[in-house]
Amino acid sequence: MQTRFTTSQLQDPDIATSEAILRKCVHCGFCTATCPTYDLLGDELDSPRGRIYQIQNMLEDGSAPTPETVKHVDRCLSCLSCVTTCPSGVDYMHLIDHARAHIEQTYERPWPDRILRDLLSFIMTRPKIFRVVSRAVTILSPLARFAPGRLKGMMGIVPRLTPVRQTDRPGVFPAQGPRRLRVAILAGCVQPAISPEINAAAIALLNRHGVEVVVAEGGGCCGALPHHLGKTARSHALAKAAITAWIREIDGAGLDAIVVTTSGCGTTLKDYGFIFRNDPEWADRAARVAALSRDITELIADVGLRPSGMSGSLAVTYHSACSLQHGQRIKSLPRALLEQAGFTVREPTNSHLCCGSAGTYNLLQPEIASQLGDRKVKTLEAIPSDVIAAGNLGCIRQIATRTRKPVVHTVELLNWATGGERPMSLGTPPVPLPGSPEFPGAVS
Repeated sequence: MQTRFTTSQLQDPDIATSEAILRKCVHCGFCTATCPTYDLLGDELDSPRGRIYQIQNMLEDGSAPTPETVKHVDRCLSCLSCVTTCPSGVDYMHLIDHARAHIEQTYERPWPDRILRDLLSFIMTRPKIFRVVSRAVTILSPLARFAPGRLKGMMGIVPRLTPVRQTDRPGVFPAQGPRRLRVAILAGCVQPAISPEINAAAIALLNRHGVEVVVAEGGGCCGALPHHLGKTARSHALAKAAITAWIREIDGAGLDAIVVTTSGCGTTLKDYGFIFRNDPEWADRAARVAALSRDITELIADVGLRPSGMSGSLAVTYHSACSLQHGQRIKSLPRALLEQAGFTVREPTNSHLCCGSAGTYNLLQPEIASQLGDRKVKTLEAIPSDVIAAGNLGCIRQIATRTRKPVVHTVELLNWATGGERPMSLGTPPVPLPGSPEFPGAVS
């Protein structure tokens, strides 16, 4: 792709990076075949190729984009399916991130949209405030049918809160038996408020496998949510706080890894080195944190999952989160671990297509997100199984509100299968505990 940036524009390192990305695109159109929004809407401007043209024009012009350009950039899920598909290696992730930051800096959105985005960035990155707002929404839920369209949809997907667990608070959780590794775990922001059982399961599983886990003071929100809203200052502030917390542990008692159970956050953590590449004060520390960041399934594979002793299993439909399969290129590993744990694992058709959650996307683009969610659940329910598993909280919530099947995090099943707590979403039997005589295929 030819570009027309001026010499002075190319002095900006972000522009220079985006120009190099744009030049790799050969307009082949392979990306349109795997883009969820293009597949759904059929509009070239809602395809990666179409957005690349719009982003090029916007950045070359240097001024505020048109409302039409903003509309089509906003509709991008950042699922990164196009990155997996692209034969030319176009780094679309960093290009769309730059586009969003440019829009945030130069474009004045209508005030309702501006207020909503500011509120999401403020509330969803602060667990205590998020819990208060969620309680208020729960109390007001009977009035949801009287709320305006977008607000009504938001009230409908706010989940019920669960009690805070000890694993949500800063502390050290020692390994059982000889210590093999010492790791930190990302506490997160929304996840501790609505699904604290996920990190609790991860910590229990790691402890059982000889891994000491620390929840570092200050290692809360990673900054991913405001980052994808283009709110650079807010996202960098959160990321710096987390980096500071983990560097303190690395330089103190030491860390072998930083474990993440929300794959959307994991993709951002692994990108810290790039995000802070031009910041001389933070570049080295950010790169050190990025190098240690691992998805929970990567670390469990490294330490070796303990045999479950099962010859058969519960049937699991595995939903591969976009941020895991496209963002981190981890596709087969979670399925392999579930099978190793004794589960029968099945995968739906079109598993590369997004479920429509995508961070705050289902709040900002509820119509498109709802259509994508319904379509995803249809493919998931077409597979005979007992439970649906995924490695990202957003996906779990998006799917769970549309199906009667239990939806759990992959780590909850791995923890259960190796002697840990039964996943809350499975409720009470008839789904039995792995290893029990009633469990399908259990060794007697």
